[in-house]
Amino acid sequence: MSRTLYLDCISGISGDMLLAALFDLGADLQYVKSELEKLPVDEFDLWVDTVDKLGITAKKLGMRLPEVGEHEHSHGDGHTHSHTHEDGLLHGHSHAHEHRRAAMILEMIRESELPERVKARSGAVFDAIAVAEGKIHGIDPAEVHFHEVGAMDSILDIIGACLAMENLGVDEIHASPVPTGYGKVKMAHGLYPVPAPATAELLKGIPLAKSPAEGELTTPTGAGVLRALATRFGPLENFTVDAIGYGAGTKNFPEHPNVLRAMLGQAVGSECRETIHVLEAQVDDCTAETCGYVMERLFENGALDVYYTSVQMKKNRPGTLVSVLCASVDVSRLEEILLRETTTFGVRQSIWTRRALAREFETVETPYGSVRVKIGSLNGRVLQETPEYEDVARVARENGVPFREVYRAALHENKKTSLSQESR
Repeated sequence: MSRTLYLDCISGISGDMLLAALFDLGADLQYVKSELEKLPVDEFDLWVDTVDKLGITAKKLGMRLPEVGEHEHSHGDGHTHSHTHEDGLLHGHSHAHEHRRAAMILEMIRESELPERVKARSGAVFDAIAVAEGKIHGIDPAEVHFHEVGAMDSILDIIGACLAMENLGVDEIHASPVPTGYGKVKMAHGLYPVPAPATAELLKGIPLAKSPAEGELTTPTGAGVLRALATRFGPLENFTVDAIGYGAGTKNFPEHPNVLRAMLGQAVGSECRETIHVLEAQVDDCTAETCGYVMERLFENGALDVYYTSVQMKKNRPGTLVSVLCASVDVSRLEEILLRETTTFGVRQSIWTRRALAREFETVETPYGSVRVKIGSLNGRVLQETPEYEDVARVARENGVPFREVYRAALHENKKTSLSQESR
């Protein structure tokens, strides 16, 4: 059964608070450190301390970086220090420190020997942050720069958190609405409002909560994790909790514990209702080639489904209704694609809920190669088993065999595996 991580952002979220909370949940610190040490990065040390936050015992991340000596993170709580601040990590301007372009960090992740899911997750977070910063600074996301200390902070926080999630067997991430904090924060270029520009960009489409304290509660790294990895936002419900961890920020608020609470458990599939956004636009002067291209662009940018329906429009013109299903975090980006790439003058949006089967993936070995199978369950009973199209198509091409033959083989192997597990 799949394991879900629920991030209860009662005091916002930052990269170091998340990693500390995952260690408190039971992630193996030595495993995370040993995997990070395989990367082509500077020497570092990573540890956790136990602290008290208004009566809650929590873990706090400590980090030693070579250029600046020992320091501890202070993100997610409005506090800044002389060495690094997450809102100043990414920019298009020169700094005294050596720079690492976002493209270089993404390439390092792709070429590493990290587990595949860690590569995918950490790459998605870095990419989301680079896109947000690139938009703010008016530069290509690939050219966004991390100054050296900031790059190390982000690499350790982001890849470390993804390694910790892998160590805990996390399959899906859900989160509560997010408080950003309020007031102003000092950054490299001056005083900026909270949430900082990059954080605000990353949180578009994500439900925000009332902020319990002044200062910066959610940082770009924390917001990037939510944007790239969280699949559902809302209150804690229909969830069986197996373990709880607390990750601490540095600042102490008088009446509010400055912690991120992370819960590991099972989302109850039988009662699972997801919020889904439906975008629609009708066009009567769009070519078939344009429609085909637009569909590709929408899927590339996170659409869950896209379909076209023939409709009769005003002045007796045959037209096309474009329908896009997506998550809340992708609404703005997909609306912009429809407005820029089609001839429509507007896009309608409606919000629906859907009841979904609990979904997980199993990899089966067929005579032709590995194929992932998507499994849908209701109350623990498997109702749907569907081999992934891309895997089946790839294996069929590589072996010169019919698509349907690989498809049948994947289903057969999956049923054998299921029967074997039931008999144990």
